[in-house]
Amino acid sequence: QLHLVESGGGLVQPGGSLRLSCAASGFTLAYNAIGWFRQAPGKEREGISCISGVGGSTKYADSVKGRFTISRDNAKNTVYLQMNSLKPEDTAVYYCAAGDGKWRFRPCVLSTEYNYWGQGTQVTVSS
Repeated sequence: QLHLVESGGGLVQPGGSLRLSCAASGFTLAYNAIGWFRQAPGKEREGISCISGVGGSTKYADSVKGRFTISRDNAKNTVYLQMNSLKPEDTAVYYCAAGDGKWRFRPCVLSTEYNYWGQGTQVTVSS
């Protein structure tokens, strides 16, 4: 059975940092495109970063470019999202998502067309 589990969320002051983790079971993240999304209350789910399977190319939304970094640890079967210089507008539930085997050679995207989703982790940026 395929599972994605996010962790690392919490309360942080503006300007602070958090690192989110997306751990997979039942499949190998290294071969799949992985996306990070967030959803604030009353807003649509927003794609903020992704990493492709083969090749590992990355993409970032303009709203997080230069502040967030996506990375993958194949040995731990985990994808990370390092978030620096956090702002109150970064407050949201953060989700990771993965594509199935058809995504192995497909570039990652920031749209919500992935096959598998985690349950989300809350990030709150407030003083």
